[in-house]
Amino acid sequence: MPEGLRLHDREGILRHAEGLILQAWRSFDHARPTQPPVGDQLRELLSMPVPERPSDPRACLDAAAQVLDVSIAQPRPRYFAYVGSSGLEIGVLGDALMACHDVNVAVHAGGADLLEAQVVRWVGEFVGFGATDGLMASGGTISNLTALCAARERAAPGFRERGGAGTPLTLYCSREAHYSVRRAAEVLGIGGGNVRAIPVDGDRRIDPQVCADAIDADVRAGMAPVAVVATTGTTLTGAVDALDALADVCAERGVWLHADGAYGLPAAATATAGPLFAGLDRTDSATVDAHKWLYVPKACSVLLVREPRSLVAAFAHNESYMPHVESEPPHAVDRTLEYSRPLRALKLWLAFSVHGAAAIRAALERNLEEARLLHALIAERPHFEAVHAPQLSALNFRHAPPGAADLDAHNLRLAHAIQEDGRIYLAPSVVDGVSCLRACFVNYRTTDDDVRALLDVVEDLATR
Repeated sequence: MPEGLRLHDREGILRHAEGLILQAWRSFDHARPTQPPVGDQLRELLSMPVPERPSDPRACLDAAAQVLDVSIAQPRPRYFAYVGSSGLEIGVLGDALMACHDVNVAVHAGGADLLEAQVVRWVGEFVGFGATDGLMASGGTISNLTALCAARERAAPGFRERGGAGTPLTLYCSREAHYSVRRAAEVLGIGGGNVRAIPVDGDRRIDPQVCADAIDADVRAGMAPVAVVATTGTTLTGAVDALDALADVCAERGVWLHADGAYGLPAAATATAGPLFAGLDRTDSATVDAHKWLYVPKACSVLLVREPRSLVAAFAHNESYMPHVESEPPHAVDRTLEYSRPLRALKLWLAFSVHGAAAIRAALERNLEEARLLHALIAERPHFEAVHAPQLSALNFRHAPPGAADLDAHNLRLAHAIQEDGRIYLAPSVVDGVSCLRACFVNYRTTDDDVRALLDVVEDLATR
């Protein structure tokens, strides 16, 4: 074997890497007092030109671990900003094993194909989607884009060949839908201007009647509706659109219904939040990001699809470098965008296999309870106000001290101070034009004590 790129003493180096991983896991078990800064030595290291000569692998691994230690790490139990992965430990090992074998599941890959198909079925069963086809993708943006590409081909057969000439296309979603929906419209030739942002009701859910009226008006104007995108857990507030009502709207008009559940759909598996997702089994497709609220490391998104041939109609092709065999099912690349597809399903397969669905469901319930706990604590504390009650695990709130001249500016300054302080990590947000602090509970490591500490830190920094 050529010596140039071979790792010498690989057993010893693997043990060294094992120690670094274990050290990281131990550091995630408890909150740390602050976020360490990026020191001058690291800044110098990370400004060096490309090295020409080899270096000691252990020293390089140590430097990599140091870089990661001073980065904002979402697995930490008091990271409440955005919708972060909590880096499930068995998922980390699955990623390492997957990268070692480096299987490409864009084409037929033997057992890996069966494992991915099984994981898709498991997720469909877990959330209540029902009979399931689908595939894995890098994230919700690609899963949404893939689903809407299939919906576009059904609404305008042949669009992938002839392009945008002909009937204008339209797309419908809540005004609080994730921007990935509009981005998909831009990429797919529907046009961002043809995305109808439907108003929301008092529970911040899309208004089904307004959506129906918008579809009917567009049809009368000679436009072709591609899909309605229901958000099952908006990024901002965790609102879940009324799927049953939207399914009625779409069924009456022959329009594709897609559920963007990148963040919130795992909660459909819980007794507490499950009723919010009634009608999921009537959708045409749904997105779940397992690296958000199924706890595995990034990137691991699942697209569930009701009709298997819909993806084939949108993506199938036959090239000389990738010939088809009539006796075999289509390659995965005939159902998705990617030609290089790592086995993202492995870490999720291990998560379900090692821990079981019941343990994952219980962790989801704990996160839901943590959001309710924060809401209750806010009600008890002076100078705090919740902007809404939590539907899932996201909550926006404000610090409102008496005499503050500009509460918006105060809360934005406070959000910056919280991130600089590092004891907890919150995100700033804007709800109905009002500046807020936003917490989202999607970490299996977070405890009730962490929730209580959240308001203590905010109050401490606000007092300063």
